[in-house]
Amino acid sequence: MAQTIIERVEARYQVREVPFGKVYEWHPAYVVLECDCGEQLVLTATSTITAYPCGTRFGGFIDEIREREYRLPDSLTHPWFHDAEARADQRLRDEAAYPEGSPWRYDDVTADNG
Repeated sequence: MAQTIIERVEARYQVREVPFGKVYEWHPAYVVLECDCGEQLVLTATSTITAYPCGTRFGGFIDEIREREYRLPDSLTHPWFHDAEARADQRLRDEAAYPEGSPWRYDDVTADNG
């Protein structure tokens, strides 16, 4: 029996903006497979299932997912290293929008103001 790939999703971080920063939420890679018998399974790099209930084996797919996750570019596995320029630009926009002394301005308490 054969299987069909219904959906393939690469591993990634989903970035959400929150007050004073960003939250990075990891979403692992997964593949949705369908067997000729009609059974659908979702496989990730940590899946322990190696066969459909009908007996068809698919262990190679799990190995492929693991390999792909290990080869992800650094910009996907560590996005916070690569958005420093965007954060600096946002800080300049924030400083322009809220003048010094404004209650809405974030004042860096670690800066030497003296």
